[in-house]
Amino acid sequence: MRILFLTDNFPPEGNAPATRTYEHAVRWVRAGHEVTVITCAPNFPEGKLFPGYRNAWRSVETLDGIRVVRVKTYITANEGFLKRTLDYLSFMAAGTVAGLFERRHDVVVATSPQFFCALGGWALARLKRRPFVFELRDLWPASITAVGAMQRSAAIRALEKLEMFLYRSADAIVPVTQSFREELVHRGVRADKIHVVLNGVDLQRYCPAARDQAMAKQYDLDGRFVVGYLGTHGMAHGLEKVIEAAERLRDDPRIVFFFAGSGAQRAHVERMAAERALPNVRMIPRQPKEMMPRLWGLCDLSLIPLRDTPVFASVIPSKLFEGMGMGIPALMSLPRGEAVRIVESTGCGVCVAPENAAAMADEIAALAGDPERMRRLREASLAAAPAYSRDRQARLMSDALARLVDDDGARGLLRTPE
Repeated sequence: MRILFLTDNFPPEGNAPATRTYEHAVRWVRAGHEVTVITCAPNFPEGKLFPGYRNAWRSVETLDGIRVVRVKTYITANEGFLKRTLDYLSFMAAGTVAGLFERRHDVVVATSPQFFCALGGWALARLKRRPFVFELRDLWPASITAVGAMQRSAAIRALEKLEMFLYRSADAIVPVTQSFREELVHRGVRADKIHVVLNGVDLQRYCPAARDQAMAKQYDLDGRFVVGYLGTHGMAHGLEKVIEAAERLRDDPRIVFFFAGSGAQRAHVERMAAERALPNVRMIPRQPKEMMPRLWGLCDLSLIPLRDTPVFASVIPSKLFEGMGMGIPALMSLPRGEAVRIVESTGCGVCVAPENAAAMADEIAALAGDPERMRRLREASLAAAPAYSRDRQARLMSDALARLVDDDGARGLLRTPE
C-alpha cells in the first residue's frame, strides 16, 4: 500500500501529532508499505526554524524509510489567531500543490487538529481520484471556544460548516477517542466509516528506568517526590491551577513540581511562579523528543490537567500512555470522560476535579506520604501499557486504510460523498 500523509507537524518536532504520525509511519514502512509525508520545515511551537533546516519551497529527505517532503510556509509561533491561520492556510496551499507532483498513491491521509490541513488532503485526494482519510485529533473548532481563544462569531460558524463538510466528504475518519466517534455519530456522520485508533506509546523507548542522577542533581531533585508536567504549556491546560497547587505545598520539603516544555502559556506560568517565589517549582525549556524518556524518569507522578469545560471530557492526553510505559502513575485533573475511565479502570493513577488546586495539592501530598500506594499504582501502570502500544495502534490504522483501498479498488471508482 502506498500512503500519502499530510501533517504540519513532524519530527524533529516532538509534539503529540508529530510523534503519532512518525511512530505510525515508521511501523507501516517496516510492514512493507510505502509512506510519503508532506509537511513543513520544523518550527513548532516557537515559530523558529530548527537547526539545519530552511524554509525552502520544496525539500526531500528520508527519515527511517519514510519519504519526507517539506514545503515552504508562513512560519509563526503557536499563539495569535490571525498569524496561526495564515500558517495553516499556507501549509494547506503548499502541501496540496506539492502532493500533485507526487506519484500516484493508494490513499491520502490528512490530520487535524486544525482543519485546513485536512481540507488540503481532501482536495488532493479528489484531484488524484484517491480515497481520503481524515485523522481527527481534536473537535476543532469547539476546542477553540472552550479555551476562550475565540468567541462565537461568523468565523467560528464558518469553521463549523467546514468541519461538517470534511466529516461528510471523507471516505473514512480515524478519531483518536471513542468519545469523538460518539459525537460524530450523534451529528449524523455514518458510523461504518469511523475507525477509532487511540494514541499510544512506543514501549521500546518508554519503559521503566532508573532516575538519571546527573540530571536529578542538576535540577535539585535528589530525594524529592517529583510531580512532572511535561509537554505543551497551552491555554487548554489550566496550568495556573498547578501553580496554585504548588503554592499550597511550598512548605512541604518532600515535593517538587517539574515543568518541561513550551507553548502559549509558558511565559505566564513562569511569571506566576516567579511572582510567588515558589521554592518547589523547577522549569526547564522544551527538550528534544529523544530526551523525553530521561525526563519522565525523573518523575514520580505525571500531572495531566485540563480546563473544566465539557469538550475536554472527550479527549485522552497522549502523555497518559507515555507515563504508563514508564510505570509512572498519573494524577488526572480534568472533566470526567474517556481519559478518567481509562485511569479508573486500569488503576494506573488517581483523578481529582478539574481546575481544583486544593484537591490537586491534597492528593499529591497523600501520594508522597504513601509509598505502598505508589508501588501499586506503578505496577498497574506497567500492566496497562501493552493495550496501548504504538505497534497495536499503528496496525489498527493500517488495517483501516487497507480495507478502504481494497474497497476502492473493487469498485473501480470513489463512492459519492454523503
